Amino acid sequence: MTATPNRGSQWRAGIVLVPLLLVLGGLSARYSGSTEDNGWYQTLSLPELQPPGPVFGIAWSILYTVIAIAAAIVWGRKRAPGRTLALVLFAIGVAINLTWSPTFFRFRLITPALGIIAVMLIVAIATTFAFARVSRVAAWLMVPYLVWLCFAGTLNARIMVINPAADAFQLRV
Repeated sequence: MTATPNRGSQWRAGIVLVPLLLVLGGLSARYSGSTEDNGWYQTLSLPELQPPGPVFGIAWSILYTVIAIAAAIVWGRKRAPGRTLALVLFAIGVAINLTWSPTFFRFRLITPALGIIAVMLIVAIATTFAFARVSRVAAWLMVPYLVWLCFAGTLNARIMVINPAADAFQLRV
C-alpha cells in the first residue's frame, strides 16, 4: 500500500465506473423483468424479511456506486502490487453479479441463482482482500456489498425453500 494514488486517474475511473455499473445493473434488471410487474415473482411466497420492491433498486444503486468508487481508488494506484489482480477480480465479480437477475427473474432458476450468489460472495471476498493490498479504504467500501450479498443469499435460499414448485431448475423445465 505504498503506491501513491493518482487522484486524477481515480476521478476519471470513478466518472466512468459509477455510471457504467449503474447502467449495466439497470439493464440487467430491465432485461430480467425484476420489477413488481413480474407475474411469476408476484406468485411467490416471500420471506418475512423481504423488503418492499423499491428498496432493492435503491440498495443496488448505492452498492454499485460504492463498489465502483472502491475500484476507482484501486485503479488510481498505478504502481501498487496486486492492483491488476484486484481489478480483474472486481470485473469478474461484476460480470457474475449481472447474471443473477436474469437467472432468477427471467429464467426462474431459483436454485442456480443461489449458486450464483454464493460465487458472487466468494469473488467479492477475494476482491475485498485484493483491494486491501492496494487500499484499505477501497476494501472497507466493499463491506456493505458483502453484507448485502449475505442478506440476498439468505432471501434467495428462503424463497427456494418455501417455493419448491416455482423453481424451473427443480422442475427440470
